[in-house]
Amino acid sequence: MGVPIDVIEPCGFILEDRRLRRAGMDYIAMSNMTRHRAWEDFRIAQATRGGRLVLLTTAATADCYGFSFDPADTLLLGRESAGVPAAVHAAADARLRIPMAPGARSLNVALAAAMVLGEALRQTGALPKDP
Repeated sequence: MGVPIDVIEPCGFILEDRRLRRAGMDYIAMSNMTRHRAWEDFRIAQATRGGRLVLLTTAATADCYGFSFDPADTLLLGRESAGVPAAVHAAADARLRIPMAPGARSLNVALAAAMVLGEALRQTGALPKDP
């Protein structure tokens, strides 16, 4: 989608894993990815960039489709199994959920990220244009 990706260690997957490379196909080479050794390192980098931290969480009450995104926002997602630590939850400027069908708990983290990123890019007029 043409946005930078920040991976905060420890993450829930091995970045060098060949399965990850296969899943990313040739798009991984196109990504602008920064790895941060810890949450504190990410916070320093994010403070320099500015913008709000917007956490996607099943614990949120606000709906991602009723939220007004800003081009400087950073979307935060945690592990599928455990979400994010309490300190990350507390640091978020906004906490959003994706509306789910009754009885459904959550979505795959990559799918959730794509859905909300697409909405944020649509709202801010930053969706990639077809050539």
